[in-house]
Amino acid sequence: MAEDIARLLADIRACRVCAPHLPFAPRPVLHISPTARLLIASQAPGTKAHDAGISFFDASGDRLRAWLNMDRGEFYDGARVAIVPAGMCYPGRLASGGDAPPRPECAPLWRARILAALPAIRLTLLVGGYAQNLVLGPGKMTERVRDFRRFLPHYFPLPHPSWRTGAWERANPWFGELVLPALRKNVAEAFG
Repeated sequence: MAEDIARLLADIRACRVCAPHLPFAPRPVLHISPTARLLIASQAPGTKAHDAGISFFDASGDRLRAWLNMDRGEFYDGARVAIVPAGMCYPGRLASGGDAPPRPECAPLWRARILAALPAIRLTLLVGGYAQNLVLGPGKMTERVRDFRRFLPHYFPLPHPSWRTGAWERANPWFGELVLPALRKNVAEAFG
């Protein structure tokens, strides 16, 4: 029998394993429900998501919702959409700019329990290189996104929807022409 979601969420929110390595107090940000059919497997929350306690609560969320052709209500419908990052707390910034990678302790500690509590998932979006590497092993994000059909019907790799992705999209016009229509079709099919 699947683990009780309320107990699992309480355990996750009480976690302090990474606390010594985080810039702020731990605040795991995830959204799960046993009825969710779409799983958005992401990297880690940014500062705005950390502050709000809501995944993709920034411009990257706007871009991801545009890719999916979903409004905020659809995207945050917990009965249909689960959002689980590889690292559930904001990891801090890199000296070179940008957010640090997800903390490596998080996914091994929680991912299996979370996935076991999500029996209705039909499609997992692997958003960004860290999420892809966690699930698929080492590889190149652009190649995986271009070859998305290879991972269907279970996974759909996507770039991270940060502001940096605008230049990537312009350099890879096939993303808008081929990938986004297929993404929207596969998400609609997952919702059935």
